[in-house]
Amino acid sequence: MTGTEIATTATTSNVTFDFTGQTVIVTGAARGIGLEIGRFFHTAGAHVYLVDYDADALDAASADIGCHSAVADVSDTPSVQAVVDKVIAETGRVDVLVNNAGILRDRVLWKLTDEDYEQVMAVHAGGTFRFTRACAPHFRAQHHGRVVNVTSYTGLHDNVGQSNYAMAKAGIIGFTKTAAKELAGFGVTVNAISPNAETRMIASIPDDKRAELTAQIPLGRFADPREMATTVAFLASAEAGYITGVVVPVDGGISI
Repeated sequence: MTGTEIATTATTSNVTFDFTGQTVIVTGAARGIGLEIGRFFHTAGAHVYLVDYDADALDAASADIGCHSAVADVSDTPSVQAVVDKVIAETGRVDVLVNNAGILRDRVLWKLTDEDYEQVMAVHAGGTFRFTRACAPHFRAQHHGRVVNVTSYTGLHDNVGQSNYAMAKAGIIGFTKTAAKELAGFGVTVNAISPNAETRMIASIPDDKRAELTAQIPLGRFADPREMATTVAFLASAEAGYITGVVVPVDGGISI
């Protein structure tokens, strides 16, 4: 059985986590990692709300999974608040927030525009901040909550042409640790993952460059996005209730 086949089995027929009755918000969920995280939580019994800016892709994703959806711009405070208000009005609670939304505006530093910088920061760091802030009062009132943020290898190390992205992802790490301390007294954990999975970005890499990147991964492959979902679910579970403020590399060993 291949790694991908193992991942497929682990995230469908053999789900071991039970999120029945819990409400989960996943941003950047119209495709890729976010979509598979939403699918996993839905399979595990949660009320799942997929959030994305791309309305058409989001409609297709929610129909595919059979869960709720909400179109939103994560860089806009009223848009974010409207999603959280909708979730609370419909389910009465929010238990898990997965901040996954992101964009790329890649250029070497001297070619980056203010817009390139500001858009990437607003979506990655700003979206993570805004959604966590909007959910915090409900987490505090419940004395329970799980936040899982998606950072990056680039935020921990580097990647040429991505100084704006690296800055945003590094900021998410600092935010994760600080929010973990501030919310710990309310029974809320805040953690992050650093993924390395097949996404549209990876698919767009030329074959020769992709082969070079794959050779740097000790496990010899990029992960299926579904393999990210299992780690996110663990961090959101009751079993991980004593883990907070950490960044878990789910990257096949590339960060070793």
